[in-house]
Amino acid sequence: MTKKIPENENGASGFRRALGLLKLLGSGDPQGMRLTDIAEASGLTQPSVHRAMKALMAEGFVEQIGSTRKYRLALDFFVLAAKAGHADGLRNLARPALLRLSATLGDTVFLLVRHGFDAVCLDRVEGPFPIRSFTGDIGGKVPLGLGQGSLAMLAYLPEDEREAVIRFNVPRLLDRGFLDEVGLRMHIENVRKTGWASINTGLIPGMAGVGVPICDAGGRAVAAISIGTLAERLRDDRLPVVASLLQKEAEVLGHHLNPFDPTLRYPARSLGAGTP
Repeated sequence: MTKKIPENENGASGFRRALGLLKLLGSGDPQGMRLTDIAEASGLTQPSVHRAMKALMAEGFVEQIGSTRKYRLALDFFVLAAKAGHADGLRNLARPALLRLSATLGDTVFLLVRHGFDAVCLDRVEGPFPIRSFTGDIGGKVPLGLGQGSLAMLAYLPEDEREAVIRFNVPRLLDRGFLDEVGLRMHIENVRKTGWASINTGLIPGMAGVGVPICDAGGRAVAAISIGTLAERLRDDRLPVVASLLQKEAEVLGHHLNPFDPTLRYPARSLGAGTP
């Protein structure tokens, strides 16, 4: 059964719909698909599909084949997809920001990426202070919601995905001595209000941190930047300044994300490449 693509054209739903149509064309007949066939396979109305095709054609991702009026993926789409050939694309992209933040703040900085119900540490830059973290070294993972960067990602997932993760992960979080579901939801709401996560539960004594999401063009969190530091270095007066610096770097990274970067789907491939 074909999964219906969200009809709403605005924000994350519109972005997901466009990606869904690109996937549909990519898996369809190489000679192209008719408008009616695309509408039937996607569950969208023909006017909605027509508008989406016009938008994708304007971006050079889709083309219409002469007299047949069928739609297929265009050359520009394959050029962009080819640029994702470097499995560590996000890691290379974010590395200068991590180095800059660590030097500026004097703390350890982490790059996390979502992988299913977990957050994986894709990279880290050590600060001068010895710290402990939930993810540990590069390649370590934790359930989404545990730790500042992981919580920031969870808070900025689309609502349906967020709810699925909460249902699956609450027992896992409780096993780690973390908050119950009510506490988790309260912190998620706070992250969505402030734009950053700084939840210090005492699970790692003497440690503190703050994390911000890295969002794609649809506003969906696909990664996060966080710092880990000594609790005494992240007092209330310093916290907003640190969060603001992280947000600025995350916003720049979000604008440069390659939606076809396999790191966003298969972070383990990047981890095998070693630290740049």
